[in-house]
Amino acid sequence: MPISCIVFDLDFTLWNAGGTWCDHTSPPYRKINQHVVDSENNEIVLYADVLSILAILREKYVLAVASRTYQPAWARELMKLLEIEPYFSYFEIYPSTKTVHFHSLRDQTGISFRNMLFFDDEMQNVHDVAQLGVTGILVHDGITKDIIRIQLKP
Repeated sequence: MPISCIVFDLDFTLWNAGGTWCDHTSPPYRKINQHVVDSENNEIVLYADVLSILAILREKYVLAVASRTYQPAWARELMKLLEIEPYFSYFEIYPSTKTVHFHSLRDQTGISFRNMLFFDDEMQNVHDVAQLGVTGILVHDGITKDIIRIQLKP
């Protein structure tokens, strides 16, 4: 079955929050010369290919976020400051399991699990969604164009 929905984790998949998760940063956040920093001047950065990947994928796929962060408001603020929020149609950002996130995404989108592709840096999350029938891909050091190319080859 063809993929119609692509779901991304946030921490260590789309961004690096100074070597930790976004819920371990220190708001308030601010943008200084295209850089997002927390109150301790720790930089939160998108991985190099993220913006170009999202721009290309949103033309053909439904894009969603699934994050287990304990600070959903912080994650949403970072998405706005990093200017990636507009690329996504669905947001499952709250402390729970990825399976709960994916059941909600299926219910909201009407897209079956087998038509979803998920990128995450944690093997347990990839394994959990695979049990639902979602194709989960483990990423190391963030998403890249090469990873996307391999997964979406014609």
